[in-house]
Amino acid sequence: MTTDHEIRHAERRAHALAMGGERKLAARAAKGELNARERVARLFDADSFRETGLFATSNIDADQHVTPADGKVTGTGLITGRRAGVIAYDFTVKGASSGAVSNKKMGHLKDLTARSGMPLVYLAESTGVRMPDVMGGTGLGNADDRTRFLRRRTNPWVSAAFGYSFGSAAWHTVSSDFAVMRKGAIMAVSSPGLVGRATGQQVDGQELGGWKLHSEVTGFADAVADTDEEAIDLVRRFLSYLPSHNDEAPPIAPVPEGSADRGAQLHDIVPDERTKVYDVRKVIEVIADLGSVFPVKERYGKSLVTALCRINGQSVGVIANNPMFKGGAIDAAACAKATSFLVLCDSYNIPLVFLVDQPGFLIGVDGERSGIVGKVINWMNALSLATVPKVTVMMRKNYGQGYVNMGGAWTADATAAWWTAEVSFMDPRSAVGVVHGIDAAADPELYERRLAEMAKESTGYDVARVYGVQDVIDPADTREFILGALEDNALNRTGGVGEHHLSNWPTSY
Repeated sequence: MTTDHEIRHAERRAHALAMGGERKLAARAAKGELNARERVARLFDADSFRETGLFATSNIDADQHVTPADGKVTGTGLITGRRAGVIAYDFTVKGASSGAVSNKKMGHLKDLTARSGMPLVYLAESTGVRMPDVMGGTGLGNADDRTRFLRRRTNPWVSAAFGYSFGSAAWHTVSSDFAVMRKGAIMAVSSPGLVGRATGQQVDGQELGGWKLHSEVTGFADAVADTDEEAIDLVRRFLSYLPSHNDEAPPIAPVPEGSADRGAQLHDIVPDERTKVYDVRKVIEVIADLGSVFPVKERYGKSLVTALCRINGQSVGVIANNPMFKGGAIDAAACAKATSFLVLCDSYNIPLVFLVDQPGFLIGVDGERSGIVGKVINWMNALSLATVPKVTVMMRKNYGQGYVNMGGAWTADATAAWWTAEVSFMDPRSAVGVVHGIDAAADPELYERRLAEMAKESTGYDVARVYGVQDVIDPADTREFILGALEDNALNRTGGVGEHHLSNWPTSY
């Protein structure tokens, strides 16, 4: 016989699970958008979600019956067998606006995942703070945000931004170690409507904070997805490269057959001539285990590639110059991208591999206005602080301060040069003009003589002669060199765990 308690419990549960109601849920489905609970189901392994706070509602009496779960679906579940936490914003409940109770739920998940050592995933979509709850002196005076957005990187934070992502949805996204934006999403401090009323100008949402802006200009979006499903799948895949927390090594994956048999392809991919371009992403694909390359910030700072991959089953972070864009010259965006990636890898015990083919930093008025000087030294400082194993392979040209930032001058633990490497303070062709004030057209014979002087002792063998690199290798042997260097420099005494000097680095740039 069903008791009154059981009936009332079932009714309350059904009301909470109904979220913002059938009409709002149907409207989302018609647009091809998942609701918060469907996103959670996609994120976690089947039947593994354990919810916390299902019966929470707004603490404002008038909103008690119209705020199921107070607009946030929270709890834990399994992602490929490993436990993780989730905070999913339910846009059907008052636009997923944040109130006192939902903030309490989110704070609990942050604390729980940090203490327990599990990743935390934000499925973000929100209109921001809930007004009029916070209006007036009492609204703000009751706040206690001392550690609300504190990031110590003890456990991974990952975010996916789907639609409007204002207020805490934006804060959590840019605080995360990896952020994906679905196409059509808008992430900003405030909505286009509020910005328009404040400035008197009509503001386009995509121009204000769209996925293109954040993937190509600000760099806040590490990846872009076409659909909700793709965004969540990217989150799951990203986490597969990371440990559950910073006190363990990343998981080891099976090595696909044939992964180690492709080294000779590098002879065809990379031309010997320094002036001919190629796509370094093809080099990474050959060196890495088959199907394991996962780009990070692919649309931002394109002259530098940052990617997670696996080499012999081990998670590795790759930083590589790409001559396909700006000839591989390193601009301010690429500097910021490199620094962000160093922070990620060092915080979660992921060894780093540098693949070098760069003509130096991009110089000129635009570069200086973008603050490249500070970004170069930020990168250098982060590199010096990183304690995970670092391996450098100099492929072709390697000039100037970029030589240092890309793992030269003993900033890496192991270095090798391809037999095609050319290393110097400056491109010898430019140096002739700087030192002698001549060019090839004015006096070809003198130019060639001076060029030979400037280009002397700039091969990989010359660097090896003074032990600036430990070996000169056939490009086909690159994967084997990296594997050996990682074995020699593994953090065996600490179980693969580094010192995490970068874990308190600012969360955005």
